[in-house]
Amino acid sequence: MKAMIFAAGRGERMRPLTDACPKPLLKVRGRPLIVWHILNLVRAGITEIVINHAHLGHLIEEALGNGERFGARIAYSAEGTALETAGGIAQARHLLGEQPFLALAGDIYCPHFDFRQTFDVLEDNDVWGNPHPADRRDVAWLYLVRNPAHNPQGDFALNSFGIANEGEPRHTFSGIGVYRPSMFDAIEAGQPAKLVTLLREYAARGQIGGELYRGDWTDVGTPERLAALNAPPTGGIIK
Repeated sequence: MKAMIFAAGRGERMRPLTDACPKPLLKVRGRPLIVWHILNLVRAGITEIVINHAHLGHLIEEALGNGERFGARIAYSAEGTALETAGGIAQARHLLGEQPFLALAGDIYCPHFDFRQTFDVLEDNDVWGNPHPADRRDVAWLYLVRNPAHNPQGDFALNSFGIANEGEPRHTFSGIGVYRPSMFDAIEAGQPAKLVTLLREYAARGQIGGELYRGDWTDVGTPERLAALNAPPTGGIIK
């Protein structure tokens, strides 16, 4: 399995920190956010990684190189202007191949997520056994998390049939998912497109599965959240 890390966002809410540093290179507990992902992916045996970038993308390439020192092989998909998440995937299709791939946001912190759990989730959950790609019920698998304070209403419902746009209970999309490349066939390379829009279309047709991840997870979307992660625990120093 290949993995794609989204790293093209401007990080407006993180300014002024992101004026001179791409958000995925901001450090949490002494290590850039994106390096936490790379090390965890390699630990799970996922070594072929695609990273898209736009804002200050050259700094990302300079910091990570070809990935060799992490035990990975990194390919880059440069975007002159950020193409959003689905647009970024469409732009990088030639690097991702034709098998299901993992994609994750570069600005989340989930140090204990075991990416081995993403292997074969689509094949394992194709309960309908339909051979026609357009009708498959396993086009994507999303990992949801408990709703953080900044997103109390959640994004999707999770029930015994999978991911739904309506219903209870509702949870927040973690930014981690597994996708079939065919989902992005209709998006023209170079055109911006939001992943959430595409996910809602497939969820309405009952074609997305998912589960709730209960481990540590933070959307590092503001300077305050970054500072909270880096604050020493009461009575000690972060090691």
